[in-house]
Amino acid sequence: MRADSIEFVKLVGIKQSGDSVSLAYKKDVQNHIESIHASAQFALAETQSGLHLQTLFPELEGLVVPLLRESSMKYKKPALKDIQAFASVKEDDRMKFLEQFSKRGRASIEVYVEVKDSDGVCTAQGTFGWFISKI
Repeated sequence: MRADSIEFVKLVGIKQSGDSVSLAYKKDVQNHIESIHASAQFALAETQSGLHLQTLFPELEGLVVPLLRESSMKYKKPALKDIQAFASVKEDDRMKFLEQFSKRGRASIEVYVEVKDSDGVCTAQGTFGWFISKI
């Protein structure tokens, strides 16, 4: 599934290009100081975390229910330009997830996401804890 086919993602204005998502700096996602609203940055980061899981585990698409269980965001700088999200998972965590999932049909994994503006400045970073189980 493409992330930008999700109605909420479309509503926010998040665009997908390959394995990453971005959000344009525009009036309808700005806050009172004319930077991209924290909730819009959160939506971008959370969307990227889910997309990254699809990239890591394409064989599970359509066979599992991924649920976001917890998240933490730190906002570092005002987002005054277009932004893009970048996700990663520690290799040890990926291997642990695969081992647990193969044994139990369910497992948890944490995805780290950085949101950067078009100059490469980090505006926010977060972690997203997913619980994934077979349908």
